[in-house]
Amino acid sequence: MTLSQRQTRASSARPNRPPRERGTGKAFALAALMHLLLGWFLYHGINWQNNTPAGAEAEIWTEIPDTPAPTPRPAPPPPAPVKVQPAPPPAKDEDADIALQEKKRKQQEAAAREAQLAEQRRQQEEAKQEAEAKRQQQLAAQAAQQKAMQDRQKQIEQQRQAELQKQQQQKAQQDRQRQQQQAEAQKQEQLKEQKEQKDQQEAKAKADAQAKAKAESDAKAKAAAQAKAKADAEAKAKVDAERKARLAQLQGQLGGGTAGSGEGLAKSGTGKGAGGNATSPGYAEKVQRRVRPNIHWGGETAGLETVVSVRCSPTGTLLSASITRSSGNEQWDAAALRAVQNSDPMPTDIDGKAPERFTITLRPAGS
Repeated sequence: MTLSQRQTRASSARPNRPPRERGTGKAFALAALMHLLLGWFLYHGINWQNNTPAGAEAEIWTEIPDTPAPTPRPAPPPPAPVKVQPAPPPAKDEDADIALQEKKRKQQEAAAREAQLAEQRRQQEEAKQEAEAKRQQQLAAQAAQQKAMQDRQKQIEQQRQAELQKQQQQKAQQDRQRQQQQAEAQKQEQLKEQKEQKDQQEAKAKADAQAKAKAESDAKAKAAAQAKAKADAEAKAKVDAERKARLAQLQGQLGGGTAGSGEGLAKSGTGKGAGGNATSPGYAEKVQRRVRPNIHWGGETAGLETVVSVRCSPTGTLLSASITRSSGNEQWDAAALRAVQNSDPMPTDIDGKAPERFTITLRPAGS
């Protein structure tokens, strides 16, 4: 690399800066010196003008005249220096003016003192008069206040008398009202006692009538229960006979099977609403009536059908519920399952027991 290339590279590596001006430091130094000189001149000029010129004293000596030299004589001692006498005292006219001015000044001071005393006396008199006026005003105000207080006391006394009279009248009126209220209360108490006696008599008669009606109703209910029990027993015997006949028929068709197991009826079911163990013909409808009010569904209804398998205790308590056949709509399936779960306990059959297992086919309302 040549020298020119190095210089070119170095110049390109450095940033561009403006050229530096010359003489800047010297200009600052001269400006500072001029400021210092200007401050010194200002200070001494002001100090010179504020200085009070000091007084001067001088002694004047008389000049000894030149005389021709006499014959040689012994030189006398040099004369003592003659001091210039001070200025003579002022003339009598000046003293008279000064005395006159002093007298006038004293007269003016005396007149000023007299005027001041007169002003003070006038102010004292005015203050005295003002104090007297204030005292008179205070006396008048006190008299007015006393009169107002007397009037107020008189008014208060009149009001008290009127209030006392009013209270006496009110007390008399209250006594009359109290007597009237006591008489009214006694009358009301008598009426209340009479009403209570009448109510007791009516309640007793009503209770007797209710007891008689209840006895009759109990007798009728007992007779009806006996008749119902007899009819249920006859219906149960008839259903048992029909069931046995159907089982025998099914066994004959299927070519065998265990008698009394109820498996054939469980498989065939009893209709639309229920199936499983042997049930009466109307049990499916009883289950549907129990479950339908618990179905809460606001969606579509077309083509939805869900089969729920139920396991119960003999008393109808729901032990488990599960979906055995889905409708394809999970939300409807969940609503159907909740309806079955909320229907606990399940209704019992005509024998007083619920089937152990059965299925329920549920569809939305209107489908």
